[in-house]
Amino acid sequence: MDEQQLLRDLHNNSTRRRAFEVLVNQYSEKLYWTARHIVGVHEDADDVLQNAFIKIWNKLDEFRGDSKLSTWLHRIVVNEALDHIRREKKHMNDTDISELKKNFADTYFDGDEAEQLLRDAMETLPDAQRAVFVLKYFEGKQYKEISAILGTSEGGLKANYHYAVEKIRKYIFPDKD
Repeated sequence: MDEQQLLRDLHNNSTRRRAFEVLVNQYSEKLYWTARHIVGVHEDADDVLQNAFIKIWNKLDEFRGDSKLSTWLHRIVVNEALDHIRREKKHMNDTDISELKKNFADTYFDGDEAEQLLRDAMETLPDAQRAVFVLKYFEGKQYKEISAILGTSEGGLKANYHYAVEKIRKYIFPDKD
């Protein structure tokens, strides 16, 4: 279903429920991976996605079409993922975080050392840099779309992405300065 028809069906009370099912089926995988790259853990990404879809359902009438539907959906998922990280940080002290990283074993990854190193490096990034890095590096989005998703200027996004890449590079290659 094309986006315009989906939007019409989402704003029509008689077709809203079925259109929302289509929306979930059409966007779940892409939104899951956005959340997953930000929060890092499968179970957390599932929670983020579920909470995001609840927010999306509750805010359908607020979407006016000023941006693409996919941009609006990504904005909600990214904000929910960043909120999730902030909540988790409040509940954990430094010892808990170190212990969690040491014992971390995610069955959805094959244990590839380079991938784990990248994920560990991403965990050190501030929220804004992590979000920009995920959307640019993993999602391949253009700065214009990331700007619409995050509500930040393109210049600020470029700077955040540059700093994120530099921090990741220094984390992975600490001896190459």
